[in-house]
Amino acid sequence: MRFDSVVMVDWSGGNDRGSRPCKDAIWIGDAGHDPVYCRNRQVAEDWLTDRLSRAVARGERLMVGFDFPFGYPQGVAQRLSGGGVFDLWNWIDARIEDSPKRNNRFDMAGQVNLSLGGGGPFWGHGLGREVPGLARNKSGYRNPFPDRRRCEDRAKGAFTVWQLAYAGAVGSQVLMGLPVLNRLRSRFPVAIWPFEAPDAPILFTEIWPGLIDPAVRAQPGIRDAVQVRLLADGLMRLHPDRLGAMVQVDDPLARSEEGWILGLGHEEELLTTCR
Repeated sequence: MRFDSVVMVDWSGGNDRGSRPCKDAIWIGDAGHDPVYCRNRQVAEDWLTDRLSRAVARGERLMVGFDFPFGYPQGVAQRLSGGGVFDLWNWIDARIEDSPKRNNRFDMAGQVNLSLGGGGPFWGHGLGREVPGLARNKSGYRNPFPDRRRCEDRAKGAFTVWQLAYAGAVGSQVLMGLPVLNRLRSRFPVAIWPFEAPDAPILFTEIWPGLIDPAVRAQPGIRDAVQVRLLADGLMRLHPDRLGAMVQVDDPLARSEEGWILGLGHEEELLTTCR
């Protein structure tokens, strides 16, 4: 588990945030460098494409972490796509439309709800119009799947993949992030942890900065920028044997379908190295 560099990405499911660096946007931490602000997903995907291209050209081994779930709870992939986790990635990628100022994530989620009989599993939006099939809140909510992945049962404060809007929600980031990972995976020698063996030149991992919240709160600056900087530098400092221990996941369901959060179960060690 030796890497030449570590890149951590704080993602966003929203629209273009403007040229001035701000919170709730996309921030990228490249170990040893100042965090990079990306005003929208298109800019971020271009930056990542360039960074991965340079790593491959130089023969570097690179870890890239993204702060959104890589999988859904048990049964979702088979029900929606008819296959496994990467079939679901392809399925979402084929249905998401994205541009800097507009995307269809809420409408797509509403269509999923309607196809499953309505009432869920997705919920939450703050648009100035109604979205067929998607409720603004959990009134009348019905979820045909588990609410949480197994790792979210252990990660105190983690939000579910089903909530698409309001403070702390991560569901939109998943819908708008997986298509980007799917495209990058098709272009570069990438392994997706924990679904694939972590032995490719580039390793994509799921992260959750909530695991190092005390260290983040102790630092000045925009939270999103601080947390990717601390995680990138901290994981780069971590001994390869300890990083190897963090990527060992004993849960078969996590390895096959749901995914896992890097560092979960090793919170104190991760917090210490990030400090």
